Amino acid sequence: MDLLKKRILQDGKCFEGGILKVDSFINHQMDPILMKSIGVEFVRRFANKDFNKVMTIEASGIAPAIMVGYLLELPVVFAKKKQPKTMENMISTTVRSFTKDREYNVCISKDFLSKEDRVLFIDDFLANGNAANGIIDLIDRAGAQLVGMGFIIEKAFQHGGEVLRERGIHVESLAIIDSLDNCQIKIR
Repeated sequence: MDLLKKRILQDGKCFEGGILKVDSFINHQMDPILMKSIGVEFVRRFANKDFNKVMTIEASGIAPAIMVGYLLELPVVFAKKKQPKTMENMISTTVRSFTKDREYNVCISKDFLSKEDRVLFIDDFLANGNAANGIIDLIDRAGAQLVGMGFIIEKAFQHGGEVLRERGIHVESLAIIDSLDNCQIKIR
């Protein structure tokens, strides 16, 4: 994804502590043309997988997940960070946000995630893998099957991808950041 890598280098901003800010084109203001290209690339990379549902976690994973769901004509479900009063048959787990430096509960209704589902998870970032592990927990609790995980950006120096791959999970990251040392973005 040369287009994505170019945008990260051109418009991404680095902050101390390993934080990469891409809010001008991915997770605050979105570039829909780039997002479509991201969706097309995820579809290509997971073409050999059999899945019937796309899943993400709110909020920044919704746009790329919707693109994948749209292209494949599959439903998209997202784990919510706050339980609505109307949610029934809820399952929940706790995840820790690296960027926000706090824990929060995420939940999903078993009405939309069940043992019949084979799930592709899509999200914006993979750092330590905390959100990914929370999603794996939700998928397991629902009795569904995880077929793969796709991330727009992986921060390899935080090792979440390494841990997921060691567990045998098919992980695809469109841009892999090897280092943000000295606030310089180094892409693999």
